[in-house]
Amino acid sequence: MDTLRNMRVFARVVESGSFTRAAASETMTTAQVSRAVTDLESRLRTRLLNRTTRRMSLTEAGERYFQSCKRILADIEQAEAEAAAAHANPAGKLRVYGGTSFGQHYVMPLIARYQQHLPEVSVDLTIAQQMPDIIEEGFDVAVVVAAELEDSALISQHLGSTAAILCASPGYLRLRGVPQSFDDLEAHTCLHLTDASLPAGQWVSEGPLGETFRHTGVTPFQVNNPEALALAIREGMGIGPLPVPVALPGLADGTLMRVLPTHTLQKLNIYALYASRRYLDAKIRTFVEFLREKVPLVLAEQEAALATCDAPQRCHADASPGAQGAPARRSRNGRALHDPERLRLVN
Repeated sequence: MDTLRNMRVFARVVESGSFTRAAASETMTTAQVSRAVTDLESRLRTRLLNRTTRRMSLTEAGERYFQSCKRILADIEQAEAEAAAAHANPAGKLRVYGGTSFGQHYVMPLIARYQQHLPEVSVDLTIAQQMPDIIEEGFDVAVVVAAELEDSALISQHLGSTAAILCASPGYLRLRGVPQSFDDLEAHTCLHLTDASLPAGQWVSEGPLGETFRHTGVTPFQVNNPEALALAIREGMGIGPLPVPVALPGLADGTLMRVLPTHTLQKLNIYALYASRRYLDAKIRTFVEFLREKVPLVLAEQEAALATCDAPQRCHADASPGAQGAPARRSRNGRALHDPERLRLVN
């Protein structure tokens, strides 16, 4: 570090042509400036300046060293400016991890909206079921869904909470009946979503009065992808838990029915994780702030869309023996009409 300081002083002496002027610009004494140049010459074992009482000039070695000093000091100045800009101005590549379902249905649309505001930031999004070591693998932000976070040195920001909902197909409910209580699930075929954020092999539910229910049992089918589970449910294979954004399109078009709507499956917390608060890069800081602002709004919109779905009434009507269910509104050409509000997830 002393060498770098001495290089800066030496360059200032050459540029100003005077030890006195160099001392004034560096807020040093003339003796300190002279000592810095002497230390450099001693370290290099080379005379850099020819000095007399009336005149100063560069030696040949001093001229070469001065040109090298200028390049090095310019590179340092540029590096410092870029590092300072990274703290102040969002730009460059942002590496983000998102869990399989949440990353696809929440993080991806929000990234698109984030980049509309900050196009200078390029985003490298990885969607995977297993959370990586974000420091070891070089991720800037991880957006995870979990009942509880494991202890770690990572900084966490709570973004909100969500829960899956139980769904079945109209055909399955006509054939097997509509469960009226959590205990009724023992008589039904229950499909499982294998996900790191969910309790393995069981459903934990809170009833309308706050009571807790657990359902465990052997399942004939399980899958680690919610979209694949939604297809299995549509095919009438059984009842299964789906994330709200995966279930909403099917609830809106009638291919899925909500089961036990007064029960809430285990709430899962949504977190943004990153390495440190200290000197946080602007692109990380602004992305986390954006998530903190927008994720609660997205969750509220989806809850509102879910509330508008009349799935429970349709379930009972379609599943009752001999009932045809309430007819859907139809256009003049006979096609069924669906409330567009049901299909609105995120603007």
